[in-house]
Amino acid sequence: MRIARFSIDGNVAFGAVEGDGPDGLVLDIIKGIPYAEFELSGTKVPLNKVRLLPPVLPNKIVAIGRNYAEHAAELGNEVPDVPVAFFKPTTSVIGSGDAIEYPSFSDDLHHEAELAVVIGRMCREVPRERVKDVIFGYTCANDVTARDAQKREKQWARAKGFDTSCPLGPWVETDLDPGDLTIQATVNGEQRQLGRTSEMIRSIEDLVVHITEAMTLLPGDVILTGTPAGVGPLHVGDEVAVTIEGIGTLTNKVIKRG
Repeated sequence: MRIARFSIDGNVAFGAVEGDGPDGLVLDIIKGIPYAEFELSGTKVPLNKVRLLPPVLPNKIVAIGRNYAEHAAELGNEVPDVPVAFFKPTTSVIGSGDAIEYPSFSDDLHHEAELAVVIGRMCREVPRERVKDVIFGYTCANDVTARDAQKREKQWARAKGFDTSCPLGPWVETDLDPGDLTIQATVNGEQRQLGRTSEMIRSIEDLVVHITEAMTLLPGDVILTGTPAGVGPLHVGDEVAVTIEGIGTLTNKVIKRG
């Protein structure tokens, strides 16, 4: 099931996405919240009549760096011995169709297409055999990075945590095997990144076990699983799209920060 979060007439709701093709999609409004048992209301609205919002409002976003060998190599880095985890703040989250604001402290902004894992229940110290039980679903993400600031400042907080640096969407797919999906990024229609989730150095099970050894994850929390090779620059006016097989396409335009 595809679960979207949206606004219409000033109200915010969740809905199940039904149909095929951009003009044939409708939302069946959900009673309650999707992390618990819910019912479909039967009240349906066309997708083109609503504004899609970020599909989740995470308490935290835990991101993993250098989880694809070719990406690590393209930036001159070695594959780390253990997963490299960092945080992106909740204020970095935007939805599909929202604008990425080019930060004033950078001259080298990059796209990073990623598969995002959405947590469905509170969990800590999750054993490997229970990982699937705590996952709500998957969505597309773009770990937008101020590459010059990342190199200059060593710590990644500003480089990867500035406002609008975490596009998520367009919805969460709850029925998906993430083991071998095509993941790609285009800029102005030109393909930049193309990889498969099977190329991850550490699997989703590895990452959930590793992260929950240290911290509690809450419903709606997001794990970014790393990006394949092909990252590259974004400029004001560019339109960047992240497409993941079985999920959909996350699209954002880059604008000058006002």
